[in-house]
Amino acid sequence: MHIRCPYCQSPKIITHDYARKVGGAVGTAAGAASAIPRTIIAVETGLFASTIAGPPGFMVGTLAGYVLSSLIGGCVGNAAGTALGEVIDDNILDNYRCLGCDRKFNRPIHSQHSQDEDGSSFPHEVDD
Repeated sequence: MHIRCPYCQSPKIITHDYARKVGGAVGTAAGAASAIPRTIIAVETGLFASTIAGPPGFMVGTLAGYVLSSLIGGCVGNAAGTALGEVIDDNILDNYRCLGCDRKFNRPIHSQHSQDEDGSSFPHEVDD
């Protein structure tokens, strides 16, 4: 979908994606931190490795299980946080900025716009 500025009709639009970035970072941290209760999985992985490689296998297996658990948790948390941030960016924040007129705006919603004589849509302006 190609978005144009509702004020000047410029196609030069950038997005800020603040909530998406913050949501992804917080989700990653929370997902990685959730690996702490999953230490049991890491220990079980270490016990399995110790049957093959002995005591050094226990240490390596436990560490590998903990790291993999953290990575998986971080990836899942990042995906969830990014998805939530995308919803916030698209529906709540003024995520778009026009490089032509330097105005910020939200995703155009047709019910909030009126049609001008030439068929272009502009948001309702409020005079103070």
